[in-house]
Amino acid sequence: MGWDTATNRSLVGDPELDAKGCVLTAEFPALRVVCVYVPNSRRGLGQLSFRQAWDERFRSFVSQLDRSKPVASDPELDVEGRVLMAEFPALRVVCVYVPNSGRGPGRLSFWQAWDECFHSFVSQLDRSKPVAICGDLNVAHQPLDLMNSSGNKRSPGFTREEREAFGELLGAGFLDSFRVFNPSLPNAFTFWTYLSGARARNVGWRLDYCLWSQRGRKDLCDSRIEKRAQGSDHCPMGIYLALEGAG
Repeated sequence: MGWDTATNRSLVGDPELDAKGCVLTAEFPALRVVCVYVPNSRRGLGQLSFRQAWDERFRSFVSQLDRSKPVASDPELDVEGRVLMAEFPALRVVCVYVPNSGRGPGRLSFWQAWDECFHSFVSQLDRSKPVAICGDLNVAHQPLDLMNSSGNKRSPGFTREEREAFGELLGAGFLDSFRVFNPSLPNAFTFWTYLSGARARNVGWRLDYCLWSQRGRKDLCDSRIEKRAQGSDHCPMGIYLALEGAG
């Protein structure tokens, strides 16, 4: 499951707890949600880990909460806190927040270099076991992935360069899991601006994805957009897999 919650104000709990990855707190308009893991006194803290990468300059942040041990990604990808990878017996899970190509001078060239590095990184991971890539990929791949495609041809997230690069990633051996099951479904979005009541009118973009290795197609059961989930200008995106030894 991937969910871009960048517009929520993340809270930091007790430093002694956060240092061990036991507590994650998020604030929403009507409530606060606290996710907590109470360590088993015999097994220690190795049963569940929370890890995060964060860069305040670009408001880029990704996190994972799971039972695996932390695995470092490519240093070139980590310079803005955009990639985390978890290793499991049957698969690898990569959480990613792809840079926006149009925010500030030099961001297009940065995105191009970063994207090339990311493609190389996940392709190398895919050589030995299937990979799930989940997160805000900051691109609407096809015209049906945003409401107003004709008016956004040069908008960041729908430029020819970004769409072609995304197509190259799929061509390198990854499936857009949602489109596997919904190849021509329109108006299926994961992001809506807060302006002009866009979400209520469903004027949005599909920017969030769960990609899956083509080599594991038989293990892919479903992929869903959880558009009813509130609390961010994005909604969660989930992938369902049938794997032996996944945990």
